[in-house]
Amino acid sequence: MSKSYVNLPDHNPAWPFSDGVMVNGTLYLSGRIGVDPATSKVPDTAEAEAGFLMEQFVTVLKAAEMTMDDLVYVTIYCPDVAHWPAFNSVYAKYFTVPNMPARAFIGSGPLLFGARFEMQAIAAKG
Repeated sequence: MSKSYVNLPDHNPAWPFSDGVMVNGTLYLSGRIGVDPATSKVPDTAEAEAGFLMEQFVTVLKAAEMTMDDLVYVTIYCPDVAHWPAFNSVYAKYFTVPNMPARAFIGSGPLLFGARFEMQAIAAKG
């Protein structure tokens, strides 16, 4: 089994997880929330938060020499599913139809820092 870890330069070594773990060409991406990197806070709008969230996945995938096209499965947690349309309006811009990853959008309890969304994913090379 081939296994390696993907951690971004700003990854805090005190955090008890990796940004991603690559196993035999499959990348398992840790859950992330969409904080504004300039303020380290959740933005005021759902669309801005979703944009920051998606860009974090672009960055982790790039560090693993992958792209959004390599995503095969995505899970999104959301305490208020009324934000589903706002998330989808941003999310859809990162993919081309019909090459969309499989996905689950799950109503959840509260998320860290009052985030509206948390996303985790699986990507496969090739």
